Amino acid sequence: MTLELSPSVKFGLNFIHPLLMWVLLALSLYAAYLGLQVQRTRNAQGDEKKELIKGRYNIKHYQIGSIILAVMVIGAIGGMAVTYINNGKLFVQPHLLAGLGMTGLIASSAALSPFMQKGANWARMTHILLNFVLLGLFTWQAITGVQIVQRILTKA
Repeated sequence: MTLELSPSVKFGLNFIHPLLMWVLLALSLYAAYLGLQVQRTRNAQGDEKKELIKGRYNIKHYQIGSIILAVMVIGAIGGMAVTYINNGKLFVQPHLLAGLGMTGLIASSAALSPFMQKGANWARMTHILLNFVLLGLFTWQAITGVQIVQRILTKA
């Protein structure tokens, strides 16, 4: 049994993944800000530390990070699914490969959480490094994604 969709639905599906990923990029930048605030809180002293603790940056960072993990994995799978639905194949190009790599990086970064909660500094440093690489790749993905959307619009 095959799933038959109208051409207009198939065309509209092309834009869910890019829109979702741009929202996710913005959320990722916010998570980076929260992570920096967590670090600031950890290194602060006295009244400054008391004030920063009130911001609950660690809890917000953890929650936003969990949302980012879920949405990135679902978004990656969804992007591949839409490509397959519309073309009958995946295009093995840098955008796809980098996206798969990003999915692995975000899962690895999130997997370090239990170690960070126990105070493992190696896990914290690895988490930060993975997430900076992830943000760099994400920015590049946004640019190549816009190019893909432009090609889709040109064909329409």
